[in-house]
Amino acid sequence: MFELKNAIRDYHWGSASQISDLLDLPAETTPQAEMWLGAHPGCPSRISDSGTALNDFIAQDPEHILGAAVTQRYGRLPYLFKVLSATQPLSIQTHPTLKQAQERFARENASGKPLDATDRNYRDDNHKPEMLFALTDFVALSGFRQPAQIVDDLQILAAHLPDSAHASIGQLVSLLQGTDPLARTFKHVLTAGDEISRLVGQISEGVAGSPVLHGNAHFAELVSINKIYPGDPGVLVALLLNLIFLEPGQAISLGAGNVHAYLRGLGIEVMANSDNVLRGGLTSKHIDVPELLDVTIATPSPAPILEPVALDTHDRLYKPDFEEFQLQVLDPTEPGLAADLQLHGAAVLLCTAGEFLIATREGERNISRGQSLFLTAAELPATATLQGTVPGQLFAASAQID
Repeated sequence: MFELKNAIRDYHWGSASQISDLLDLPAETTPQAEMWLGAHPGCPSRISDSGTALNDFIAQDPEHILGAAVTQRYGRLPYLFKVLSATQPLSIQTHPTLKQAQERFARENASGKPLDATDRNYRDDNHKPEMLFALTDFVALSGFRQPAQIVDDLQILAAHLPDSAHASIGQLVSLLQGTDPLARTFKHVLTAGDEISRLVGQISEGVAGSPVLHGNAHFAELVSINKIYPGDPGVLVALLLNLIFLEPGQAISLGAGNVHAYLRGLGIEVMANSDNVLRGGLTSKHIDVPELLDVTIATPSPAPILEPVALDTHDRLYKPDFEEFQLQVLDPTEPGLAADLQLHGAAVLLCTAGEFLIATREGERNISRGQSLFLTAAELPATATLQGTVPGQLFAASAQID
């Protein structure tokens, strides 16, 4: 077992206090958006005792550390674990399939574009399916709504907008009632420029001035987003997507081609070990609309709630449809309560409350609030036992294959 030191990314949309408060870390004045726990070369965790980057540590003996199956299948730690804190919307985005990532990463490499170029789309050769477990109330956009639902909302809005907005609303309604409705509407919203910016402003003013409209959660969200990104086409994209309100303990799972954006909240995010993001709005980062449209799956989909497998009263396992990762969540309240950790290959553990005794075939080690551990495959199996009288919470990420 190896204790980890993990870097925190200070993206502007983060909170200055949520991650610090969760993990009992020193308070910061700059935004703390994401703590990365894993072996992504862009921001690897480090072994506390030696300072060695986790990706370099794994490279010393991959089969021993990762396990034979994980090494043969992936050749690296296949997942990235994050603590994510958002007080402002993240970008409207989607992620490529594995095949798309491999081919287009190679193509950008062949073009000579540097890996750190600001206009680069693919920074590695991997896909980026992900899941998010809510630690607080969490709000997100994910997946397209049914075209008829969007049409109904547009017609409600039109009755409260000036006549100058009606032609733009009418065009959207026409697209949504035609062939390939979501793909064509999504493209129009992202490419119509000033027309959409004006409409976003008119919708925001109309909703803000109408208590009836503002009582609609979806409409109210458009006003909130527009205050941060005024006139951005991503504000109108939000009307095309499912608005999801997660309670603490709920989770969502997002695959390739799913258009989404996290809006606010604190959560645990686990994903395939990649940083490939195609953006379409609500960001100052690089936007490539044609590439985004090409990887988007423009069909209606329900909110992608991920239901856990209940292993015990205070022991749940979240298994998305991706073999790269799974997440076990322990939140026992009774001292001495023990649980078998359902780990496959190397694992990352994070304690967010209380204290646990982690036992493996190679020994025992305590982990308390704010601490994280890396367990090698050679150490498994492992158990976790709550210590003391304070209720605990422990997250354990690993692959789904042995």
